[in-house]
Parts: sequence; C-alpha cells; structure tokens
Amino acid sequence: MSYGRGGYRRRHRDDYDDRRRESYETPEQKLRTAIIKLGEVDAVEELPRLQKQIQEHVPLNVANISEAFRIAVTEQPYKIPYYAALIRLLHEPSEAAQDSHGPSIGRLVLEDFWKGFQAYLDKLAWRETRLCIQLFAHLTVAHIVSPDSMLSLLQSFTAVLDEFGVSHGRAKRAALCAAEGLMISGPSLKPHSGTGVTDVINAIQAFNDTATTSKWLVRPMIRVYSEAVTIENGDELLDTVLYALKTLNDSDFSQTTDSFPQPYTNLPELDISTISHFDLPSVLVPPEVIELEGLSTETEEEAQVKKEEWPEYYLRLFDNEISPDPNTPAGYAVRTALLDTIAIFEVNRKECARLLLEYPKWNLPGAFKPKPGAPSDVEPAPGKDWQLESTLIETILGALLILPESSHKSIYYMSLITELCKLSPSTVGPAVGKSIRKLYSFLSEGLDVEGARRFAEWFAVHMSNFGFQWVWKEWVPDLALAVQHPRRTFIRRAVELEIRLSYHDRILKTLPEPMQSPDALTISEQAPGPDFEYDDPTNPHHDAAQSVLNLLRGRAKAEDVISHLDTLKTTLETSEEGHLNVDAIVRSIAVQSLLHIGSRSFSHLLNAIERYLPLLRNIASDGATGAGLNLEARAGILTAAASFWKNNRQMVGIVFDKLMQYQIVDPSDVVGWTFVNGSGIGQPRELVGPLSLNAFEWDLMRGALDKANGRVMIAKRKVAALRKEEDDTRAQAKARANEDTMEVDADTKQEEAPVDNPAMTTAIKALNSLTREQKAALSRTLEGFVSCLAASATDLNPNPHSRMVITEQAWHDRANWGNDEWNAWETWGWYRQFCRAYSPYLRTYATTLYTVSFARFEGSTDPAAELLKKIWNVAIGQDTS
Repeated sequence: MSYGRGGYRRRHRDDYDDRRRESYETPEQKLRTAIIKLGEVDAVEELPRLQKQIQEHVPLNVANISEAFRIAVTEQPYKIPYYAALIRLLHEPSEAAQDSHGPSIGRLVLEDFWKGFQAYLDKLAWRETRLCIQLFAHLTVAHIVSPDSMLSLLQSFTAVLDEFGVSHGRAKRAALCAAEGLMISGPSLKPHSGTGVTDVINAIQAFNDTATTSKWLVRPMIRVYSEAVTIENGDELLDTVLYALKTLNDSDFSQTTDSFPQPYTNLPELDISTISHFDLPSVLVPPEVIELEGLSTETEEEAQVKKEEWPEYYLRLFDNEISPDPNTPAGYAVRTALLDTIAIFEVNRKECARLLLEYPKWNLPGAFKPKPGAPSDVEPAPGKDWQLESTLIETILGALLILPESSHKSIYYMSLITELCKLSPSTVGPAVGKSIRKLYSFLSEGLDVEGARRFAEWFAVHMSNFGFQWVWKEWVPDLALAVQHPRRTFIRRAVELEIRLSYHDRILKTLPEPMQSPDALTISEQAPGPDFEYDDPTNPHHDAAQSVLNLLRGRAKAEDVISHLDTLKTTLETSEEGHLNVDAIVRSIAVQSLLHIGSRSFSHLLNAIERYLPLLRNIASDGATGAGLNLEARAGILTAAASFWKNNRQMVGIVFDKLMQYQIVDPSDVVGWTFVNGSGIGQPRELVGPLSLNAFEWDLMRGALDKANGRVMIAKRKVAALRKEEDDTRAQAKARANEDTMEVDADTKQEEAPVDNPAMTTAIKALNSLTREQKAALSRTLEGFVSCLAASATDLNPNPHSRMVITEQAWHDRANWGNDEWNAWETWGWYRQFCRAYSPYLRTYATTLYTVSFARFEGSTDPAAELLKKIWNVAIGQDTS
C-alpha cells in the first residue's frame, strides 16, 4: 500500500502534533488544576504536597493561584475547610520569602482573593459571596484573619436587615451570610466580643420576627384554615439557622468542632512574631438595583419577582436518628452543604449525584453510616450516625416541594434522584421507597395541594424510569376512602401521569385487580384518545359533521368552509330542530371536525389550526365582522375542544394553549371557562364537585395566567429595546450636530423636533392591550375563587360545602368528611397557591382587584370572606395582624 509523496509520514506527524496540542498544559494551568482537584484521594495527605508545589512554582503567579481558589471555593463548597487549611500552610514563609523578607504566599493569595470577593459582592452574587465568607470564617478560627475585621464583615451584612423596605429575598440572603459566617468563626469571635456576637444574632432574630405572616402562607403542611394554624414536619430556613446559632452561642461555640470540619486545627501553631493577622477591608453591601421606566425591562421584571420572594420551608420526612435535624448546628451544616452542591451542579446532574454520594468523606468522621459491607474503623459520632441516602433524598425532595415554587425546574430534582438510584440502586432505592410512603402518609395530614401535585409528578416520572414497579396493593385499603380524599386524588393523578409516559394497557396491568375495576375510579376505562361525538351515525348531526369534515379533509379554503357553515345554520334553523341553539351546534361541529383532522399528531394539529385560522376567528366572533370577539362563542370553542379530548386531559391543556397562542381565545376566557366548566372534563360524575377546583383545572388556569404574564414581559422588553435604540440614535445625531456646529454659540442652537417612531407607537399600543389582558385574567381568577369560597350578601343560595372554612374541630373530624368537604379543602389550597405564586403581579393591580372582588364583603362577618381577605393581604404584603 502506498500513500505517495510521504503522505503516510505527514499524516501521522500531523496526528501526533494534534495530540500534543490537545494534551499540553502550561505549568500555571497544571498548578491551577492541582488546586481545584484537591482531595481526590485524601485531602489531608495532599495538603503538604500541594503547599510545596505552590511555593516552589517559579515564577510565582498570584493571580492564577487566587483564581483557582475562587473557582474551588465557589464551586466545591464542601472543600472550603481544606482550602482554609491550605491557605494557612501557605502563610508559613518559604525560604525565598524569608530571604526577601516579603509577605507570605498565603497573604498575597488572600489579598487577591479579596478582590474576587468584592466583585461577587458588587454583582450581588449572593451564593458566591456567602461561600467566600465561609472561607474567611474558617481562616478566622485558623488565626489568619483578625476577629475584629471578621466581626465587622458580618455586621455589614446585618446592616442590610435594617434597610427601609428591604425585600425578604435580599434580607434572607444577607442574614444567611452573617449567620453562617458566625457559626464557623464563633469560637474566635465570642471571646473577642461577646456583645458583637449577640448583636448579630439579635439582628437576624428581629428581621425573622417580621416575616411571621408570610411564613403562614407557605408552610408545606397545613392543619387547619382558622387562626389556630399549626405546622408539622417543616423547617423554615431562617428559623433553623437561628436555632442552630443560639445553640452554638449558648455553648460558647464549643459545638462548632462537632459541626464543621476544621483540618487546620491539627496543623502546628504559627509563629505570631513573624505572621500578622490579615485584616479584611470594610465593605458596604450594594443596594438592590431598582429599574426605572425606560430601562432594561427584563431586569425590571426579574427584580420585581425577586422582591416578592417567600420564606423557605423544607419538608422533613425522617426522624432525627435517620437524617440530621437542621435545627442543630451539625444538621444545618449538612443540609446547607448538600443544597449548595445541588444548586451549583444543576448543569451536570450525573456529576452532582456522584459528589452527593461522596459527601461523607468531606464531613466529620462517623457522621454517616458506612456503606453496607464496607469496613469502617471509625466509631459512630454521638448523636449522628445518619443514613446518607435518606438524608440526600429528604434534602432533594425538600427543595422540590418548596412553596410557592422551587429554586430550579422540577425535572432537575427528579432527574437527580434517578441518577442517584442508578449509581447505588441497593442503597438509594430503599430510601426512595421510604420517602414515597412518607409523603403518601402526609396526604391525609395536610400536605399542601401544590406539594401533592409535585409529588404525583415525581412519582410518575420516577416509576417511568424504573419499569413502573410499585407495590400498589399497599394502597388498596384506601379505596374505601371518599372519592375526593387526597390519597385517592393522588392515586388517580399519578396513574393518569403514568399513562402519559407510557400507554394505558401497560399501566393497567401494573395495578392490582381492585384498582382495575371501573368502580374504583382509579384508571380510565378507555385509553386516552379523541372522542368525536358526531362520528356516531345515530347522532342527528352526523351528516352535517361529515360534510364539514369532507371540506376540511379536502383542504377547502377557509372562506368556503365559513360559507358552508352559514348555509348549515340556515338549514338547521328552518328544520324541525330550529328551537335548539343552532349557533352552538354549528360551532361544536366545526371545532370538533377541525380537531378531528388534527388528532393524529401534534404536527397535524398545528397544521390544521394554522390553515384554518380565519375559520376559527370567524367562529370566535360568531360571524360579527369588526364587532370583536364574542364571549359565548369563545367559551363554546373551549367547551367543544374539551369535549373532543375529554379522554385525554393532557391534550385539553395543549389545545387551549394553542388557541391562546393564536389569539383565538384570551387567557381570561380560559380562566372563566375553567371555573364554570372545568370540573366535568374527563371525570366520572362522582368526582365532580360543586364549584370546586382540582389539579387539572389549576394546570389550565396556571397556563392561562403564565401566558398573559409572559406576553406582557415580552412586550415590555420590546418597548425597552426600541426606546434604547431611539435614545442611541438621538445621541448619535446630537453628537454629529455638535461636531458640525462646534464654532456656533451653544445659545443659538435649537432643539430638534422629536421624530415620530411608528414602531414605538405600535409597541406601546400592544403593551397597553396586553396589560389590560393580563389584568383581566388576574381579576377573573380572583373573582372565580371568591365566588367559589365565600357568599356575598346578595347570594341567595350559598353552597355550604364549597364555602366552608375548615375549623380546628372540623379538621380533627376529617375522617368523616365526604367529597364536598375535601373539594372545599382543595379549592382553598389552590386559592392560596394562586395568591402566593402570582403575588408580584397581584401587587401591581392590588387596589383595583381588591375593589372588584372584596368590596362587597365590607362589614361582613362571614368567616370565609375574612379568610379570603387575610390570605390576599398576606400575599400582597398588607397584612397587619
């Protein structure tokens, strides 16, 4: 074989050069990698080697070393104590430093590290800032950072808590920075200034006391809806940090060594005569950026949502012997480290799962039980010896179930649990099973309806990843409960979601016989699919529907179809059925026929809707040209679509979304339709409650509200972009004019007349229109809940069940509740979720919405009306109780 003209040698030489280029690292890169990868085998043994490698590296590149520390500290928080130990070792003068009498490498690195910390603070990168403070706190205990400067740093963050009108999100993050820094550095700060330590704790406590009412609205487990609300199995973030801080303070921070690894305490003492403390410079926490009208609307919208952040409650699943109690210093340290790892590695769930399972090696010895079969020379630590897998699952599920919404997408937490199961199925699997059973038991104990909805989604997704294997027979006795009991509601919801992820017959076979029975109301009798009611030849309108279908299948022009429908109306009006609602019949035939030709796939659906948009708009306006859309006609379109897909409720949501996307219906139409007609879609009559709301209907409503809010956000961004473009153009024109008339006296210049901008005018009109649409959707949702849950003075026939307030006594008697009581309980839950999830938008229109929905209850003593207003006031920040 010949390659000709040295082709073989040239090709392989090029390949060799490519491999050299790919694998080559500069000495600085190798050193940085070594710092970041500290502890891959044994961190304690690697510290002296890495210290020597850094000190002997020539030439010394402090910026490179400091950058490696910043990356490691902010992306591997579980290693922070060991990086503090490394900096402590680097403070020992090297021979070169001794000869030159210059500062140690550790001091140089710390000075440069501080610049990075200041950059994080200026950008209000709260997590990175908090993790850097943890490093400074460890260095304080290691006698590198001076206690006085560390205390001043913590007080800079508690000063945020006294700011006028400080948002909960900003105050919470500042409080955590101060609290966690004090937890770690307390052994050095308490002897230095006991008063200063007490002041930090009192400042956090004072702010936490102001958030009592907002905590009431986001508790994961609600016992009763009366004033005597109690909570179980939930831990609020600032509450836990205060419990832990006070415990440490009461023991003069002697428990810190049992809570946080301190590898630097085992190092030889530094010579104080040759080493001076590093004084942290004073800082001022920058204020929140308040965007004014005309500036970046995207930042404005994000800032608006951030201002309304809620307290964080984490659901507890296990006893303190199984997972650490976050109200203790050690438990808080474990949960915080795990949550930080989960947040940082969102971009790589597989790496996150691996690191979580390796977490015990970064914690104190004896904190967690050893893996089954693994030898262990370490005695269990007193009060610890926790189960790692149960702790991990409890932490992940606690983050998933935070109300009103989790920090990351739900699918991330679900996928992370799946990866943990794949890495260690024999240990993580049982922990997942215990968690499912525990959450299931909470369903009848007051688990919030939004938490129950996410639980059902996670359960279905997890089952789909592992062959839908679950011991359903454990829950067969619960079939004797009321049909609308939360446990039975969960089973139906979970089975429905499983069918979406698989197919009907397969899921049916996984259920025990009692659940397969139609009388059990657990699984639908038919597989999800369309239900074209005019397909039956015995239907009196079968022939009319077939004529419309033939036109649509033949891809007739929209105008021809509209003309045919008009003819059809005339025919029906003159027939013996003229007494019927002809418009409703023709509308239903047209919509169901259109959906029928689009029922084969999503692409068929979109093609059908896009081809016949003029037809749908004509139906929505009820044929009234230029007269706007008809409310009855739009509701009829939604009813026809829901009836067609009643056996596949997922498709109901999809079709509704497309109808809103193409502006056939408005979000307020979907909201209004859901309150009036949603209960009967795809459910047996036994499940339909009077004026009640369930998870499926909430999904429809949430989709409509998100659509309205999203449109306003996009319109604001467009206006802001056009305004910025207009300002830039005007500034450039003014600059050019100044250059051309430099010699002309400034007083003789005339201001240029503003130039009309058609694009800006159009964008502002669109924004105003979409804002009215958003307001209408929010108003209609609030009015719908009020009508369901409270009776006004003019309501002659109030429903006693849907408008009931669950008192403490009634809650204790819930074993005797029927469907009406559970329907009322769930509807109250969705009202709470609406208020807390959309509070940033509700505050914008608070005065108008209150007047429209609550003014008629002024002077009323109806307990339901009072509770409605209390929840509303807490959500918009006006509760004074």
